[in-house]
Amino acid sequence: MSFKREISYSRNVFLPVTNLCRNRCFYCGFRKDPGDGAWFMSPEEVLQLARLGKRAGCTEALITLGEHPEVYPLAREKLDELGYRTTVDYLVDLCKQILEIGLLPHTNAGVLKPSELQRLRRYNASMGLMLETTAHLPAHSMSPGKEPKLRLATIEAAGKLNIPFTTGLLVGIGEGPDDRLQSLLEIKKLHERYRHIQEIIIQPFDPKPGTLMQSWQSPDEKTLLTTVALARATLTDVSVQVPPNLLSLNGSVAQPGGPEFNAAVSRAISAGASDFGGISPVTPDFINFDHPWPSLAQLRAAIASAGRIPRERLPIYPRFINEERFMSSEVKKLVLELADEEGYRAEAV
Repeated sequence: MSFKREISYSRNVFLPVTNLCRNRCFYCGFRKDPGDGAWFMSPEEVLQLARLGKRAGCTEALITLGEHPEVYPLAREKLDELGYRTTVDYLVDLCKQILEIGLLPHTNAGVLKPSELQRLRRYNASMGLMLETTAHLPAHSMSPGKEPKLRLATIEAAGKLNIPFTTGLLVGIGEGPDDRLQSLLEIKKLHERYRHIQEIIIQPFDPKPGTLMQSWQSPDEKTLLTTVALARATLTDVSVQVPPNLLSLNGSVAQPGGPEFNAAVSRAISAGASDFGGISPVTPDFINFDHPWPSLAQLRAAIASAGRIPRERLPIYPRFINEERFMSSEVKKLVLELADEEGYRAEAV
């Protein structure tokens, strides 16, 4: 990818449909057991948040949930009560209604079958699944859905279905530099075959209280930026994203706003970051709940201070908008309403 003056981000509303999950990753602070803080949002709750996001100027509905929650009777009971047989049935209906509200869904539902991806594709502008790593790690020993072959199979199925796709690495969970390179090469192999990877997220591990890895250290900034540079060199035509609420500063997370945050953003850009992900004016980061997103003004100021031009994008990247195969007719209609002539957000405020 050639030097780009534009550095992108999107404005989203975060919709955490359920924190029930079949996986028990040693580092996860999002997942809960039934009776221990688990939730399963109703359509009314989801759509109410979506409408708040629409009023706040969001274009993206970030739909996140635990993988295969039906393994728990609580989820099956809730689905039955709502009139759905499976979680994917429920998600398809939610995405359809969210699209009608005027938001573009981006769904992260874990490992999915090709038939499930196909159904969701109709009402999603893009979808995502973090590969995290191709290494087999103790942190994933109780997480059947973190088997690398299963995750790569989902990413490949998305490619066959022409779904604009987000994936990425979770850095610092026990993998090494060679594992990170191997993970990026596996993603590159699939992208070269299907041309569907729109962004690679390089996300640093952040220890969460109450988890088995709460005493671990986050990766230092050098490790993070080296991985960003490696991703940029490996996938030259794919956007490299770093979550702006997890940027490193001397062993801790840089707080949004101010010269330290601006400097951390600048260093990430210099390493090869070209996107700072979805940030929300109405909902917190439910995955990294202790690290608030920067405001839109703070992020734009930080990007500008690095000598670049901040550009708000949709959950589907500009280069995919001109290729018919990457959008259903339902998604295309709204995308064309929201995008400018370059494929970025039109009339962003």
